Amino acid sequence: MKTLLLAGTQEARALADLFVADGVDAVASLAGVTDAPRLFPIQTRRGGFGGEAAQERFMQDGEFDAVIDATHPFATQISSRSLTIARRLGVPYLRLLRPSWRAQDGDLWHSVETEKDVEKLIPQRARVFLATGAQSIDKWAGLAKGRTLFCRRVDRTNDPFPYEGSWIIGQPPFVLAYEMRLLKTYAVEWVVAKNSGGPTRAKLDAARALGLPVALLDRPAMLDCDHAQTAQEALTWLTTQSA
Repeated sequence: MKTLLLAGTQEARALADLFVADGVDAVASLAGVTDAPRLFPIQTRRGGFGGEAAQERFMQDGEFDAVIDATHPFATQISSRSLTIARRLGVPYLRLLRPSWRAQDGDLWHSVETEKDVEKLIPQRARVFLATGAQSIDKWAGLAKGRTLFCRRVDRTNDPFPYEGSWIIGQPPFVLAYEMRLLKTYAVEWVVAKNSGGPTRAKLDAARALGLPVALLDRPAMLDCDHAQTAQEALTWLTTQSA
C-alpha cells in the first residue's frame, strides 16, 4: 500500500526506518518549521499543503492507500484536517500518538488546559522557561505581563524577542545536565511545557531535581479514529489494511 506519513516526531522517523526494512512504498511529509531537519530514508516533501483543498488534491494525485499521522501530539489542526480528508477519500487513517508523560515522585506538576490557566497560576515577577516552541510565542502575551520569559527555539532568528526576556537557541536532544545548567543560568523559577510525551522529558527531570514547579499543558482530546502508540504498532496496523 502506498502510504502518506505525516511526520515531525521521532516515532515518524522510526516508522520510516521500518518502511525501508519492509519495502513499504511511502512518502513522508514535513511541515518545514525547522531550517535543517534530519533527512528521512524515504521520499520526503517539506512545507505546508496550502490548505485543505490543496492537501486533498495532493493525496488524490499521489494515489495514497493509507495515511499514518505521526505529527506532534499538539498538532491538532493538521490531524483533524487529515482525518477529514482521508474519510472523504475513503482512505484508512491512523493516528500514531506516543504515551503522555506521568508524574514521578518529587515532580511539582500543575496540569493546565489553556494559556490563560498558566497566567492565573504563575505569580507576577516570576522568571519562566517556555519549553512550548517558538511557533506558539504569540499565545503568551498575557503571561508576559509582569513576568520574564525565556523561550527555546531550534533555529536562530533576526526577529527580536517580543517580551521581557530572550530567545534560547538549542538543538535537541537535550540531556539532564544541560537542562539543569540552562535553568540555573537563567535563574528560572517556573517551567511551562506541553505534555507531549516521548524522549524530551529532560527539562521536566531537571525541574524536579531543582525543585521547580511546572505548568504542564494537557493534551488535546484524542480523535475518533484508529490509534497506535509505537512505530511497530503502526506498521502492524498498515499490514492489516492491506490484508
